[in-house]
Amino acid sequence: MIKQGLPQFFLRIALAFSMLSAVADRFGIWTENVSWGNWTSFEDYTRTLTFFLPKYLSQLGAYGATFLEILFSILLLIGFKTRITALSTFLLLTIFALAMSIAFGVKVTFDYSVWISATAAFLLAVQSQYLFSIDQLMVNKQCCILKIS
Repeated sequence: MIKQGLPQFFLRIALAFSMLSAVADRFGIWTENVSWGNWTSFEDYTRTLTFFLPKYLSQLGAYGATFLEILFSILLLIGFKTRITALSTFLLLTIFALAMSIAFGVKVTFDYSVWISATAAFLLAVQSQYLFSIDQLMVNKQCCILKIS
């Protein structure tokens, strides 16, 4: 369990913090011009990525992506519903990578390691167990209940 457990634990935490770091940048928590530096710049960037959508859907996409990144990060940090959260993270990052590829070309997706993050989320989703997680506590509790019955 430790052989597989610790790497997946660190992978889970790294994915969560990388998404939270991007969200922090949108809210101006990091220094200026790291990527966006503020919400308006992030909305403009999202508009560029989703040039084929009406403006209101592009703005909705910015809010939706940010909400999902915060939600998925929290779920990954605590290890709750990890498999479905990791798959959802994979889908979100893959959609982001495809939009970036269409808008800016594929090279930028590699410069920002979006495919690596998406693949890491996919790898996390196929793990058999999740060390230091609520999921693991629930499995252990269920085993104890079955033994008592």
